[in-house]
Amino acid sequence: MSVNLSASDPASLHPIAGVRLGATEAAIRKAARKDLTVVLIDEGASVAGVFTQNRFCAAPVQVCREHLASGQEIRALLVNTGNANAGTGDDGLARARASCATLARQLSLSPEQVLPFSTGVIMEPLPLERIEAGLSAAVADAQGGHWARAAEAIMTTDTVPKAFSTQVVIGGARVSVSGIAKGAGMIRPNMATMLGFIATDARVEPAVLKEMVTVVAEASFNRITVDGDTSTNDSFVVIASNRAGHAPITSLDGADARALQAALTGIAQKLAQAIVRDGEGATKFITIQVQQGKTTEECRQVAYAIAHSPLVKTAFFASDPNLGRILAAVGYAGIADLDQTKIDLYLDDVHVATRGGRDPAYREDDGQRVMKQSEITVRVALGRGSAADTVWTCDLSHDYVSINADYRS
Repeated sequence: MSVNLSASDPASLHPIAGVRLGATEAAIRKAARKDLTVVLIDEGASVAGVFTQNRFCAAPVQVCREHLASGQEIRALLVNTGNANAGTGDDGLARARASCATLARQLSLSPEQVLPFSTGVIMEPLPLERIEAGLSAAVADAQGGHWARAAEAIMTTDTVPKAFSTQVVIGGARVSVSGIAKGAGMIRPNMATMLGFIATDARVEPAVLKEMVTVVAEASFNRITVDGDTSTNDSFVVIASNRAGHAPITSLDGADARALQAALTGIAQKLAQAIVRDGEGATKFITIQVQQGKTTEECRQVAYAIAHSPLVKTAFFASDPNLGRILAAVGYAGIADLDQTKIDLYLDDVHVATRGGRDPAYREDDGQRVMKQSEITVRVALGRGSAADTVWTCDLSHDYVSINADYRS
């Protein structure tokens, strides 16, 4: 089940010059499903990434950070599903490094030129022999047009593969941007139980891409939550193959940088919102806008208090306009000098509360009309300033419990 989300037409996903993707069935956890993916990158590309802020981070995250810090040119990504290789100690690190070494040998690279990514069950040994056995098939499958195939191969509890693409003119040259992601549960900012990969043929210096990927993540994957849990494996990587015909982007300033950043952010937001729409058991997609704050940080703080509240999320699932739960979440968000008499609450076009109390014109029938929709916007005005921020979330249903209770079965 997902909320107004369907798989993209593979023909709508633009190939990226200098990038090829391949997938195969390696039986890492279950038979007869694609679960091993490689992304092969030609020489001369820039690669940057951001990762989970969970201190108990998985072995592949640690190895990715090491390999990016080595200064060697990244030439391949290796992605497996079914096993997170998290909570596996030194053995997990050894297996992650060994998988990189095996792929590197096949591609005549050094191991540090390969970034590993894993997602799935925590605290189980990575089945290295199955991964190594499947790599030749994944490499042989690699083609520029395999974005949809790769999107399917990185899924775990996802019900829909997530892939989007766009084109933009930069410096007089047409530039393509394509991306895939996986994620449906254990989703929270910093970042989410998610893997996200975006590639572009734009020409970007490595240091600039490193700055840009952080900005893009903040505006997308760090603005979503499904259940308030932060994963051990979150990874978001951007590849710039440097094959487009415009002048290199050498700083975040300037029209070319802004155009590329907007294109990357647009694809990242589509992927991030697709993760929420495909949230485990989700039936509602909810946009939470907090306005009139002193700072964007406090607006985000209030938005997440609402988005993380089980009471709010279950009310949305039930289509029950028990909207005092939202006001309560605003109140406990942690803003010490918040004046409740200046707060206004809106549910789509319905003015629910004004000056901290029920709006005289509010009728519960109006609230219920909105709550029955599959897509809902909650807007809170704090009456403190001009800052604003937005978070995307979903409801919390019976199916969420069932999916996660049965996850290891």
